[in-house]
Amino acid sequence: MSRLISPSAARLLLAGLLLLGPVGAQAQINSIDYAKGNSHFPLLFGPYQPKYVPLPDLNNSVRLDDLIRDGKLYLSLQDAIYLALENNLDIAVQRYGPAIAQTDIMASRGGGIARGAGGLGTATFLGGGAASLDPVFTSTIRIQHSQFPVNNAITSGIGTSIGLASFSQNTTTGNFQFSQGFTTGTSFTISWDNSRQSTSSLFDFFNPSVRSNFGIQVSQPLLNGFGFAQNKRFIRVAKNNLKISDQFFSQQVMDIASNVKRSYWELIFAREDGKVKEQSLALAEKLYNDNQRQVEIGTMAPIEVVRAEAEVARTQQELIVSRTNLLQRQILMKDLISKNPNDPLLVLVEIETTDSPQVPDVPEVLPVQDAIQIAMEKRPEIIQAQLDLKNQALQVKATRMSMLPTVTAFAFFTGRGLSGTGRDPITGLTIINRGLGTAATQAFQGDFPDYGFGLSVTIPLKNRVRQAEMARAQIQERQSQTRYRRSVNTVIVEVRNAQIALDQNRARIDAASKARELAQETLNAEQKKFQLGASTIFLVIQAQRDLAQARSNEVRSLVDFERARVDFDRALGRTLERSNITLDDAKSGIITAGRTGLRPGRN
Repeated sequence: MSRLISPSAARLLLAGLLLLGPVGAQAQINSIDYAKGNSHFPLLFGPYQPKYVPLPDLNNSVRLDDLIRDGKLYLSLQDAIYLALENNLDIAVQRYGPAIAQTDIMASRGGGIARGAGGLGTATFLGGGAASLDPVFTSTIRIQHSQFPVNNAITSGIGTSIGLASFSQNTTTGNFQFSQGFTTGTSFTISWDNSRQSTSSLFDFFNPSVRSNFGIQVSQPLLNGFGFAQNKRFIRVAKNNLKISDQFFSQQVMDIASNVKRSYWELIFAREDGKVKEQSLALAEKLYNDNQRQVEIGTMAPIEVVRAEAEVARTQQELIVSRTNLLQRQILMKDLISKNPNDPLLVLVEIETTDSPQVPDVPEVLPVQDAIQIAMEKRPEIIQAQLDLKNQALQVKATRMSMLPTVTAFAFFTGRGLSGTGRDPITGLTIINRGLGTAATQAFQGDFPDYGFGLSVTIPLKNRVRQAEMARAQIQERQSQTRYRRSVNTVIVEVRNAQIALDQNRARIDAASKARELAQETLNAEQKKFQLGASTIFLVIQAQRDLAQARSNEVRSLVDFERARVDFDRALGRTLERSNITLDDAKSGIITAGRTGLRPGRN
């Protein structure tokens, strides 16, 4: 009985469910903004729930199945690039980098420290973050009973004749506090403390008594700790790190795309080189058969058959090596374009390349200075180094501020309230009976105020810790400046070498083509001379070898030119645009473009 659904259709259905359903695949990791935390709306306890992180999708994409037919994977260069974006696990690993960098933004907005992610430079950022930038609510509810032994009968209200005097106290406390820090360095605290206390004492007018205190306190650093330079530093660093992470991811995608292109052309070379070796074997076998017939009719010495047979054995060996290389190249390509190269649908298929090397009629002419300028604007390494310099400058500025003495201006206001149950000391009758409402009203109205303001000054006399941190920050900045210059020089050298290699390989094609034509003519002439008895089998075999080498060199020159174009594009930082790749597609891992591979009977 046939299957009800094909593997390709099943994977297509699975991909749709993953995209539409509440759980997602690796492709969705960058569709979630990890720079923003969960809010209290619509879920009250949202901030106390973890952010959703989708499971990775470790299945090959539908595109891969769609390109397989009749035991062959019909693969164009563009399809190979798209498959790598969808399936390559190195890209999948790097896809988490921007999401990790976003978590730093969320943490630093709450007053945390930017921890950094893979590829985010080498800086070590000193000092702590600002006061908590997330508002904090603190509450303490406490019920307490205490009993103390005393030796004063009057205070305890109990005669000493019945034994050891004691003093008892029951306390109920409800304290609430709200605090908030700001990127200016300002710290703001509001507190409301309440207590109800009953004792065995005869000397308290209110018993039980209710107390309520309402307080506001504001502090502002004036030197060390003042302003955005220190308190917003990690937010700015985290935002720069997100940009660095994007550039690092872009660099990884460029490297993988370039590697896919090189592997694709090497796969073509392996296949074409195999065809060259097959042609060489055919020539060697024809020479062997011709010599054998001449020996049989007595017009040639038997030793010439042995020489021809030795050439057949040699060309067979070269063909075996070439075919082995082709198999290995296919394995490498499958690893680049699939998440699971051991997939039963993929492991036994043969890759059939549908593109061939193309030499432009009009070569690209780009002045070296223009090429260098393009590289300076596009190369991810340069952009990363520039952002790292910005981070180092932020560190130096913040550390310089931290060297100053700490001078903090503060102001506070506290309102107090008191109420409870009051009794006449003579009759014991209740004359006042008020509760928390009265005490809280007194506190909020400031009937019994306590307020003030002042300055707090802390002066480290030697300040060696801050001096060391400042020296370290400046050293790291100088190190980054030097590293940036090294990166610039490296890019300049790569651009120049890539351009020279491109021009050189373009010229090699014509020379290799001419050499192949001359080798063919030489072999034809040598074969005619051999038939007329004017040449030797050694010279014929040598001419055959020269032709085989010339054919291989011609294919090699075409492939090397394509590789040189790949390296030139990468040196200029334009691999993505030359590969029809957008960074958003690379981040999502979902390529909407259709396949370009050709199949039998299709155009």
